[in-house]
Amino acid sequence: MNLRNHIQRKSKYYVYIVQTKNGYYYTGYTNNLEKRIKLHNSGHGAKYLRGKGPVRLVYYREYKYHKSALNEERRIKGLRKEQKIILVKEYEKRKY
Repeated sequence: MNLRNHIQRKSKYYVYIVQTKNGYYYTGYTNNLEKRIKLHNSGHGAKYLRGKGPVRLVYYREYKYHKSALNEERRIKGLRKEQKIILVKEYEKRKY
């Protein structure tokens, strides 16, 4: 096994949804969720979120593989807002 494959196997990737103070949703992916949320809240990161903060993490899911996370991010970004709201509500129910 080469080093790159080993690193990818050990890595975790996250697909997440944050909600802005005005109720907008943003979907992204990262390999460091805590750092990414801090970055969004500091006004850096996604241009879409600049000036819309602070953001609140309302959904996340962990993936073993980068490609799986990217595919899920793409799928969620294609959902309508109503569908994202349902996804977040279902996530919150499972969390508790």
